[in-house]
Amino acid sequence: MSHGDTPKAIVAGHICLDITPAMAAVSADSLSQLLQPGKLVHVGAADVHTGGCVANTGLALGRLGLPARLIARVGDDPMADLLRTLLQAEGADCALVCDPSSSTSYSIVIAPPGIDRIFWHNPGANEGFSEADVPDSALDGAVLFHFGYPPLMSRLCSHNGAELMQLFERVKAHGLCTSMDMAAIDATSEAAKINWQTLLPQLLPLVDFFLPSAEEICFMLDRSRYADWLRRANGRDITEILDIEQDVHPLIEQLMAMGSKVVVIKCGARGMCYRAASADAIRTIPLPLPVPEWASQAGFQPSFTPRRVLSATGAGDTSIAAFLASAMEGRGLAHCVRRAAATGACCVETYDALSGLVPLTELDRRIADGWR
Repeated sequence: MSHGDTPKAIVAGHICLDITPAMAAVSADSLSQLLQPGKLVHVGAADVHTGGCVANTGLALGRLGLPARLIARVGDDPMADLLRTLLQAEGADCALVCDPSSSTSYSIVIAPPGIDRIFWHNPGANEGFSEADVPDSALDGAVLFHFGYPPLMSRLCSHNGAELMQLFERVKAHGLCTSMDMAAIDATSEAAKINWQTLLPQLLPLVDFFLPSAEEICFMLDRSRYADWLRRANGRDITEILDIEQDVHPLIEQLMAMGSKVVVIKCGARGMCYRAASADAIRTIPLPLPVPEWASQAGFQPSFTPRRVLSATGAGDTSIAAFLASAMEGRGLAHCVRRAAATGACCVETYDALSGLVPLTELDRRIADGWR
């Protein structure tokens, strides 16, 4: 993003460094085979890149032509210096709050070919992210506000999400379109203790686009169903065993009943399930959306076949960037989701979240040419 550009989007929330060992030559049927005690696994060089929603979605928006300002919290340590260097190399407009009492967040991403990723994650300074980290001045001139991974931010989610509610109420009062993504929840964390079934009905009416993964939202809404998914998966990627009609549609129904306007549930390599509310609800979204192409629309968008699979790191975040950029263009809901799925397929072809991205018009051409 050039310094002369006015940010049209704000991306706030979780940021980290992702450290991903190259594992193209590693062969295993499940992660459990790779994590046996005493086992030596030979890997390649480590890819070190920015990670988390703020970097992945925010930088992807910039590459897709939508200038974004990035707001996040870091520590006062060498990892923060490296993070700033990587963001500056992208020309990012950053507002990184330095918290000297904490460490910069990082993830070690274990991503063998053909197996869903596992993250060893230190949330670090993200845990202290507060509503005050997004000042009113940062919102001036923006049209869209996207927030990512609140379950990894213990301060925002404490007291039944009081600060998270305050943040979204203030952003909506500024007249911005709002979007939110979630994150996997550690069953032993503070986020697991939150009554999400109570919080979400208060929060979702303030969120124009809600884009969680199937696993994340199932854990929040239906722990017994989530336990059944784990049992059926038996160590495999949960999305492999999902029945979209029986497993995912009931979750969307719950979210719509809670006041959602647009829900897109990411189902990993399977694709994306989506649903929108009535025309009256869509008209409240402050974007130039073609209402007939959004109102009461529902469907399932299968994934596209990538040329190769190296890592799914950032695929969900960059697919969200494609969805949001397409909505800002005034595209129909199905078109936005189709581009999102195509972007996710491009992302898995590389180890990082950004180098696989292609322009949205190029995605349209590939799809029109019969991309399977």
